[in-house]
Amino acid sequence: MAKTAMAYKEKMKELSMLSLICSCFYPEPRNINTYTYDDMEVKQINKRASGQVLKQLAEKREHEREVLQKALEENNNFSKMAEEKLILKMEQIKENREANLAAIIERLQEKERHAAEVRRNKELQVELSG
Repeated sequence: MAKTAMAYKEKMKELSMLSLICSCFYPEPRNINTYTYDDMEVKQINKRASGQVLKQLAEKREHEREVLQKALEENNNFSKMAEEKLILKMEQIKENREANLAAIIERLQEKERHAAEVRRNKELQVELSG
């Protein structure tokens, strides 16, 4: 009992007069881990727990950064693939157009040769008949 009284006296010395008075007005124990600052309530946190929370937040932020980086890489890869595909398609269209033009020119030249041959035959026929 003496030890308890001695400990109580030591504790009383540690407490400020204001807290002693407050404890008289508020008989139920007050939560000393909660403070108010302006309109916010501030709570003390366990340093170990806060370290774990910060670690979890850092891991979450790192994960989000990795996901964003992966999405950007996939977007860039998709853009490159789409661009390459478009270039190949444009080259194919150009080759087809050139082939079609060459075929049209060939047919035109063939018609021109045929027309020249018909004219020659007509001239020969006129010479022979005339």
